[in-house]
Amino acid sequence: MASDYAFDNPSAETLNKGLRWHLRHTLAISPSKETDRDWYYAFSVALRDQLADRWMKTQDCYTAKNARRAYYLSLEFLIGRLLGNNAMNMGLYQQCQEALKDGRLSWEDMQEMERDPGLGNGGLGRLAACFVDSLATLHLPCIGYGLRYDYGLFRQQIVNGAQVEEPDTWKKDGYPWEFKRPAYAHSVCFGGEIRRMEVNGKLIWRWFPAERVNGMPYDIPVVGFGGQNVNNLRLWSAEADNEFDFQDFNQGSYEDAVDSKVRAENLTKVLYPNDNIEQGKELRLRQQYFFVACSLHDILRRHLSEGGTVHNLPERATIQLNDTHPTLVIPELMRLLVDEYDVPWDEAWQITRACVNYTNHTILPEALEKWSVPLFRRLLPRHLQIIFDINSRFLEEVSALYPGNLDKLRNMSIIQEGDVQAIRMANLAIIGSTHVNGVAKIHSDILKNVIFKDFAEMWPEKFTNMTNGITQRRWLLFCNQPLSRLITGRIGDGWVTDLDKLRDLERFVEDKEFLHQLMEVKLQNKRRLAAYIEKTLDIPVDPESLFDVQVKRLHEYKRQLMLVLYIIIIYQRMVKNPSLDYPRRTFIFAAKAAPGYAMAKQIIRLIHAVAQTIDETPGVRERLKVVFLPDYRVSLAELIIPAADLSEQISLAGMEASGTGCMKLMLNGALTIGTLDGANVEMAQEAGEENLFIFGMTAQEVAERRASYSPWDIYHTDPEIRAAIEAIRDNHFCPQEPSLFQPIVQSLLDFGDHYMLLGDLKSYIAAQERVNQLYGDPQAWARKVLLNIARSGKFSSDRTIREYAEQIWKVSPVIPE
Repeated sequence: MASDYAFDNPSAETLNKGLRWHLRHTLAISPSKETDRDWYYAFSVALRDQLADRWMKTQDCYTAKNARRAYYLSLEFLIGRLLGNNAMNMGLYQQCQEALKDGRLSWEDMQEMERDPGLGNGGLGRLAACFVDSLATLHLPCIGYGLRYDYGLFRQQIVNGAQVEEPDTWKKDGYPWEFKRPAYAHSVCFGGEIRRMEVNGKLIWRWFPAERVNGMPYDIPVVGFGGQNVNNLRLWSAEADNEFDFQDFNQGSYEDAVDSKVRAENLTKVLYPNDNIEQGKELRLRQQYFFVACSLHDILRRHLSEGGTVHNLPERATIQLNDTHPTLVIPELMRLLVDEYDVPWDEAWQITRACVNYTNHTILPEALEKWSVPLFRRLLPRHLQIIFDINSRFLEEVSALYPGNLDKLRNMSIIQEGDVQAIRMANLAIIGSTHVNGVAKIHSDILKNVIFKDFAEMWPEKFTNMTNGITQRRWLLFCNQPLSRLITGRIGDGWVTDLDKLRDLERFVEDKEFLHQLMEVKLQNKRRLAAYIEKTLDIPVDPESLFDVQVKRLHEYKRQLMLVLYIIIIYQRMVKNPSLDYPRRTFIFAAKAAPGYAMAKQIIRLIHAVAQTIDETPGVRERLKVVFLPDYRVSLAELIIPAADLSEQISLAGMEASGTGCMKLMLNGALTIGTLDGANVEMAQEAGEENLFIFGMTAQEVAERRASYSPWDIYHTDPEIRAAIEAIRDNHFCPQEPSLFQPIVQSLLDFGDHYMLLGDLKSYIAAQERVNQLYGDPQAWARKVLLNIARSGKFSSDRTIREYAEQIWKVSPVIPE
């Protein structure tokens, strides 16, 4: 299928020769000393050779045609392993398999050698990775900008049921897909002071920084399907401006001699340093400015080198902020235009707003970033001055439109007043952007009607919706090859670049042979996951059981705890009634909790405690199994998602911006049990609500019930829910550690159950009964699986990116000749 699109179409023999050449000449390893990792590295470089010319040709073509480019700024790019995915997109997958058939490593084993790059955490970063795949596939000129973290978020270990964070040393053996670009390094400033100066008879402000850090760029090629366009992902690594102080060293101050190096390189050590402490907050702000300053300098450098001027920057560049993390683009671009290029303020503001667009990804108050003014003043004094100036001018506009309306002034101000003033980055992003978008219809409506209501009333044309999507190349063609072969065998491979073509599968909804083949593919994937679970955790699971999957970042609003409560209730039913009619089920969790998020870590401990209790209970353990797979990452998702029968998307309505895991699971034939939240709403519209298991309050019902909601009322009136909570409270799952889970009980009862788990739990249990009923009818289940796959076409990131390109960016395809 994909081989028709190969641009150079090298043979297996050519790839094998490349492997041997790089073993000898790049790694200088003799055959007797080769290791498996040497083979992986050399073969990856051999495959990389096949895209290098096309990569250069793509970039040269964009320059020659003076193409308008999109610049996608994201603190995360969770790109996953690249060896197999690049081979698939280049049309060389079969050749790679053939090239290695008689070698030291098989093609499958070689792909397992690759470590997942630690460049992201969850949905935000994976979305960015899907987007750059679609941008290259759709031939759209784009550069992604991010940070090259040394250790990523963390590697999750589970010790005695508890999460333990360890450094994720993902590039300790080198990373074959990146190219260092010293010629484009940039020096970034921090601290110091600002002074009013007279230059050529004009009073201006000048920033005199106290510290400099070098930003070193590393490029990763992003191969579009078919290999015609190879776009660029540029990641910045922090290096010291002065790595070594000989004077300190010669005086015996050995640690001081490398202090600047250590301090500088801390900027890109880890993703999202713990901001529960002041040093963590400072490091995060430094990290964000470093990222923005390097990226914006690079954008301007490229634009000017191609004959542009700062005045026509909006004609050739559009900058997309992936959440608030890159919002410092706005004051930094203003600083550059006003201070460095002597552009008058009003024109500079016009240029800045014309270039910048903002995607909001959350309505959670803690995720709408705020930075204290004292911290800002210490690190970025000139930027603080610019932000106050932007705010002053903006509030004059608001006052003119809404005279005397102090509430609007208070809500819309960039500066939040209080004991310590704070800068509201979402407000700054909205004020400084041309377009603001949410990432699902319900999310965008909440932004316009609730969270940013005042802004939407002032600028209704600014707000729009771009429902998220996923790349079917990674999340079906590559990660579920048995299913992709089955689909292609019936409807052809047009779906690889046009996911709407999956609708053609609907004609097989009553085809018993096809439905049987479909469920055989699912069983094959379940056996593969079961083998991994047994190998990794030494836990045998039954692939014939229903695989009930909740895999996502661990947060209270995502309500992993509600699934745990349901498991406890079913466990208690089985203990009470050993003959209970309940199909065998394996509950599969995978999630990382933020290091400083104590409640999320408690929930992980409870999951393990419940799993252990079930395993120790005869009569229950034969029918129920609870598994927690540690260190959730892209490669693990590629294993879990094709095997899932049931997809848990159970966040409180109105809390999830979109979610993309739900889309991947739908595409791979898992049925969704979920609330009308995030993308679930549009999935129900596309697939038909009768083909999902919808439960719970709507976002409007949540808002209406919030003021009078009492978890204690539910506790007192529902015996099953009360018994489940009492089992936690009475240490049934932690007899050796009394009161271990009291914080969970308190959150549910004493602290008001903010995410309304108990309010939705009865409806959730009823939805699970519908799941059991349907699973007992294999033909009916298979038909719904088929309809979900067939109707998932809307959720391709290709559709999302086309909408961005046409409606926001105004970027057109450019195909290298």
